[in-house]
Amino acid sequence: MALNPKVEPNLQVLGQTIALLQEDMDLDYFDALIETGDNLLTGEIQVEDGHPKPATVTKLQDLYDQVDLTSLAADDVRLLVQLLILKGYKQEAIQPNHQMTPDTIGLLLANILTVIFRNHHQLSLLDMGVGTGNLLFTLLNHLPDQDVMGMGVDNDDTLLTLASLSSQLQQVKVELFHQDGLDPLLVPAVDAVVSDLPVGYYPIDEKAEKFATHNQEGHSFAHHLLIEQSLNTLKPGGVGVFIVPAGLFQTPAGLPLVKYIQQIGYLQALLNLPQGLFGNTQARKAILLVQKQGCDAQQASQVLLGDFPEIKNQDEFAEFVHELEAFLVANVVVK
Repeated sequence: MALNPKVEPNLQVLGQTIALLQEDMDLDYFDALIETGDNLLTGEIQVEDGHPKPATVTKLQDLYDQVDLTSLAADDVRLLVQLLILKGYKQEAIQPNHQMTPDTIGLLLANILTVIFRNHHQLSLLDMGVGTGNLLFTLLNHLPDQDVMGMGVDNDDTLLTLASLSSQLQQVKVELFHQDGLDPLLVPAVDAVVSDLPVGYYPIDEKAEKFATHNQEGHSFAHHLLIEQSLNTLKPGGVGVFIVPAGLFQTPAGLPLVKYIQQIGYLQALLNLPQGLFGNTQARKAILLVQKQGCDAQQASQVLLGDFPEIKNQDEFAEFVHELEAFLVANVVVK
């Protein structure tokens, strides 16, 4: 994706404001990013207990006067915030599950949703592990023909604050819920759930045992439980589009998950993403497409399985995407 040349000057200036706030207020990078975002949104530099100092306030104001977000489209602002967060990831130790979904994958998911919901003017969309919101905002900014109600759930308050900040800077309306995605959800039933699922074991066995996909011994996989939770959150005929480990169903724990999907819905597609997007074979991810029963939804005549070609092979990649779109039109009916 080509970067709007107007993004870079804003990126440099905001980076300077974050560094000033870190030094003056003894903040870590992300707290300073949140602070500078709040200053931008309120149009006023927040001073508490004498910090930032008057000299710093003067420097900050000079820098904020150089920031121009009005000339940027919403997705350019998303990219700006994404780049600021990525800079923070180089400074702060983060969990692997907190890494942002690459834009290439986000745009693929946006295309899938565009095809599936091509006849829908309104759409409710939930990200079950919204994090900083980058994937959700990518989808919202690339579904221009729909009136989309976007929602996100996450149990990390810092990530959720960054998501809220990004949404306000983009002027994109979303509802964000600070809760464990495996607790009873505060969100209504939705047309689609999309999520780059956190991978690993869920530590609270007592809660996991309430789900059909829990392991009989030891901890259960969080991503399995979240798929089950997502299916229960969908409206009849709704779709779930998930980023999952490529070997999702190649472990003994995958069998209960398949059974549960088949019990209340349909497994429509499992497509391995291009290997070149990942550091090694073990890290490779896939797109899982499931659909809940009801409203004339039905099992595809044949589950779509396959591997995306490498993106550098442009003709092959484009042809594969075309075949995927044709499959969705023929097999994934949403009313």
